[in-house]
Amino acid sequence: MTKNLAVMKSSVDVTFLFKLIVCLSLSICVRSNEGETSKEWFKIEGKVQAPDAWAKLNPDWKLHTDILIDGGEYRAFLRDDASFSVSVPSGSYVVEVFNPSIYYEPVRVDINSKGKFRARRINHIQPSAVSQITYPLKFKPGMPYRYFQQREQWRVTDLLFSPMVLMMFLPLILIFILPKMMNDPETRKEMENIQMPKYEMPEMSEMLTSLFGGGDAAKKTTKSGGSKQGVVKRK
Repeated sequence: MTKNLAVMKSSVDVTFLFKLIVCLSLSICVRSNEGETSKEWFKIEGKVQAPDAWAKLNPDWKLHTDILIDGGEYRAFLRDDASFSVSVPSGSYVVEVFNPSIYYEPVRVDINSKGKFRARRINHIQPSAVSQITYPLKFKPGMPYRYFQQREQWRVTDLLFSPMVLMMFLPLILIFILPKMMNDPETRKEMENIQMPKYEMPEMSEMLTSLFGGGDAAKKTTKSGGSKQGVVKRK
């Protein structure tokens, strides 16, 4: 009997603790909901524009366009006139227009507790720099997304300006053009008038002796040259 009573008491304690935990969690949820409902909510409004030609080809583009605030924390869809409105509490939010075909520049919207709106461009390089834009928001289309790279096409210029072709044909052109230029009398006169500097090249024997024989051979040649000059003078 004592064992059964102990088991009953322990089960009662567990159920009591479980009920307490449930009651506390419910009270916390109710308080959080009351806090959210007590905040004032404001509407971020705007309109999205699309290229006329592209909109005619894609009449259902509004169905594929979403309005994301803070990366999807709040979300909205476009109306028939391409306008939108999102209810948010006061704070600073990044408003983005997501479309799989066209890029739209995101915008930051600041809302104070009194309900005043300020829209500005996002500047990641200088966050302190503020460049305001008009409100309600007007999103203009940017560049279309390119998911695939265009394949390169073969051109004649690629063949003509390739290095192998240039190395083959440029010498041939010079061979055929230079003789014709030399036949011209004016160019001949100009070439004759140009005085090229003359360089005295050493003899091959002296170069070889200086390279292989060292300095002794050079001295011997100088001595022999001096002795010959002396002999000539004596005569």
